[in-house]
Amino acid sequence: MKHAVSVSLGSKRRNTDQVITLLGEEVRIERRGVDGDVRAARALIASLDGHVDAIGLGGIDLYLRWGSRRYHFREARHLAAAAPRTPVVCGAGLKHTLERRTIDMLDASVGWRARRVLLTSAVDRFGMAEALMRHGADLRFGDLAFAFGVPLFLRSARALDAVARTVGPVAVQLPVKWIYSTGGAQDRGETTERYAAQYHWAQVIAGDWHMIRRFAPARMDGVTVLTNTTTREDVAFLRDAGAARLVTTTPRYGGRSLATNLLEAALVAVTGGHLDDAAFASALDAMAYAPTEIAFDEA
Repeated sequence: MKHAVSVSLGSKRRNTDQVITLLGEEVRIERRGVDGDVRAARALIASLDGHVDAIGLGGIDLYLRWGSRRYHFREARHLAAAAPRTPVVCGAGLKHTLERRTIDMLDASVGWRARRVLLTSAVDRFGMAEALMRHGADLRFGDLAFAFGVPLFLRSARALDAVARTVGPVAVQLPVKWIYSTGGAQDRGETTERYAAQYHWAQVIAGDWHMIRRFAPARMDGVTVLTNTTTREDVAFLRDAGAARLVTTTPRYGGRSLATNLLEAALVAVTGGHLDDAAFASALDAMAYAPTEIAFDEA
């Protein structure tokens, strides 16, 4: 049986270990959180090297992809170097294909043109951002606010491009905990009204779940949330907050939607090698991929 493990800088409380069928093959998928301990993550990756078929990095990307550019995270490259024999992926390659397809497939039910969409970070999700812009959504980009605490929400592709080219090369040199929730920070159950006006403006809130949850207000009435990596507890939180619908870009197994890095690692394990955009597209076709939708008045 193939075996893929996500080594996550996130909380151990979100761990999973299960066997799924992917592309007609059984594969064991695990998530092992290290509660934000980068040294522990590197040691775990080194111990898995050569003993599993693929390793995913959770809570950190190997790189940010913006247009034709790639900005590589220094901390992630250090982690990946601990596994010279086993492929190490972060989900960024799959996201680029998967999330474009998700946006296209949802157009019939959501109707993106003029739809008010708050995207937590476009630099983290270039494919999703580009697809939303192509469909004519009314977008606000939260890159500065959600990652750096600067309460500015960009509205234009031109402004976003300037920020990506300026901030991207700097951000990837920083410790990931400075710009993203890791470890126990993912377990906090508080809500905040800090960006409540932006959440209440939006009809759709899209992007990384931990960014969405970190700044979530007490009420999210009527909103559609488009994300991934959600557990039963996350679904319950959205239902109680009044959200209308949850759409996850990755399939749900065992009551949770997979992290993109773990799904990419599982695909690499099954296919036996690193995949490019065309190979990801073929795999999604073979999976008969469709986003998973949960309407809370039916859940």
